[in-house]
Amino acid sequence: MPKPVKELELLKSHLTKNSLKLTRQRELILTTFLKLEHVTAEQLYHNLAKKDPHIGLATIYRTLKLFCEIGLAQERHFGTQTQFDNVAHKGHHDHLICTECGKIVEFSNCQIEELQEAVAKKNGFTIETHKLELYGLCDTCQTTSSNP
Repeated sequence: MPKPVKELELLKSHLTKNSLKLTRQRELILTTFLKLEHVTAEQLYHNLAKKDPHIGLATIYRTLKLFCEIGLAQERHFGTQTQFDNVAHKGHHDHLICTECGKIVEFSNCQIEELQEAVAKKNGFTIETHKLELYGLCDTCQTTSSNP
């Protein structure tokens, strides 16, 4: 399994600054997390339990919070569920979330970004960060709900 060099260096640097160690478990969590999108700590735990049954859920939560601190992950609250979004290899993106099945679709749209900047400028704001989440029904759920 190839190691994520840039992300690993970022993690090592942060750990060193905070007098923490790069453990085998943290490295395994990073490598696995970077292959996934929109994952809960529990989903990551079940995925990792196959590789290392000694990794605990608390370790995964702490490590995901660490990833958020250094910009490798973003904590998202979709409905009642907290998920962690892998942002290491992607720029800013927004989300479509199905309220029926929970499906999440990522998208980017320059026109939306430009409109947000224009609205902010008109109101004297400088945007530091934002998130756009659009909730509705995906194609599958629309079809299911329209068929009795």
